[in-house]
Amino acid sequence: MVNIVVNKLDIDPIEERPIEIVERKGLGHPDSICDGIAESVSSALCEMYKEKMGVVLHHNTDQVELVGGQAYPKLGGGHVVTPIYILLSGRATTELLDKDKGELIKLPAPSVAVNAARSYLQKTIRNIDIDRDVIVDCRIGQGSVDLVEVFERKKSEIPLANDTSFGVGYAPLSITEKLVLETEKLLNSDELKKEIPAVGEDIKVMGLREGKKITLTVAMAVVDKYIKSVEEYQKVKDAVKKKIEELAKKITDYEVEVCINTADDENTLYLTVTGTSAEMGDDGSVGRGNRANGLITPFRPMSMEAASGKNPINHIGKIYNILSNLIARDVAKLSGVKECYVRILSQIGKPINEPKILDIEVIMDKNHDLKDIETKAKEIAEKWLNSIPEVMEDVITGKIKTF
Repeated sequence: MVNIVVNKLDIDPIEERPIEIVERKGLGHPDSICDGIAESVSSALCEMYKEKMGVVLHHNTDQVELVGGQAYPKLGGGHVVTPIYILLSGRATTELLDKDKGELIKLPAPSVAVNAARSYLQKTIRNIDIDRDVIVDCRIGQGSVDLVEVFERKKSEIPLANDTSFGVGYAPLSITEKLVLETEKLLNSDELKKEIPAVGEDIKVMGLREGKKITLTVAMAVVDKYIKSVEEYQKVKDAVKKKIEELAKKITDYEVEVCINTADDENTLYLTVTGTSAEMGDDGSVGRGNRANGLITPFRPMSMEAASGKNPINHIGKIYNILSNLIARDVAKLSGVKECYVRILSQIGKPINEPKILDIEVIMDKNHDLKDIETKAKEIAEKWLNSIPEVMEDVITGKIKTF
């Protein structure tokens, strides 16, 4: 029997608290670039392993470092002088011993990793020259023997946890969280890029709610080749501000103030050649940005784990952080539940669908009691625990995002 506990949480829901801060680092932020590359490399390795060996083999590619380059942006178009340097590290299975034949089977993990990283960059940062502006260096090594042994055990059954660790999730998103998340998605959507191509991918949205007023501070890289003058730059900012204000009206009736590139002055504009600050000295690492639900939320419980790049078969740092959000989402839909918080703890070497504890905390409305939802909440948790293989397949194919 899985150890699932459900408790009532006696605190004010986030919407009823006076202050809330929410952040999202957009797809072109150096930290998010690292998250995206790490996850793309893991997914590509999964597909290669399944194709060649019929099973996903041990790997963790969550060690991606970005060293910013040097660029000279200017109105009308500048150029990159020193390319962005990206280091792929971590561990992956690069060879297997065929005991029957007494020979090693070589697997092309490094080349698969580099191709996946380059492909992701090309797809995500629209104005980058992948051959000139970026260096991708692969130093992914063979997996640890101890971890590989844990990973190899009972492949055909439920995998065993690779670590003693935990995952955290909550639901539903607050109004501020929804607005911050959807603002970045809007600005990095294909539709907006077609309409306003000068908007780069390096976008950071910081939301502050004070009572029923939300202030969105947006840092937005602008691609220089589309801008010929300061006046055109200002028109881009004005157009984007209007788009965000229109989005906000669809999400909330709170007062929303939108501030874009607040460091601008008559001598300084946020111009880039490629659309990301990574071209000019801004560095990045996996796990320094968005959590598994796509946000950074200091007013909510968070895990320090970097979900991106960890293997989707038995790495608790990935699986439980994703699963906890899915469980919280469904429990929060139960009648009488205002908010739900979920924490799941593993023990190394134990089946991943049998956590040491799965803790569910709920904030109830005044007309309902905990006993009204306790049984249903446990059933939801058990359903998701038994659906881990399907959930992780959705992660591999990109249907579920990790940042």
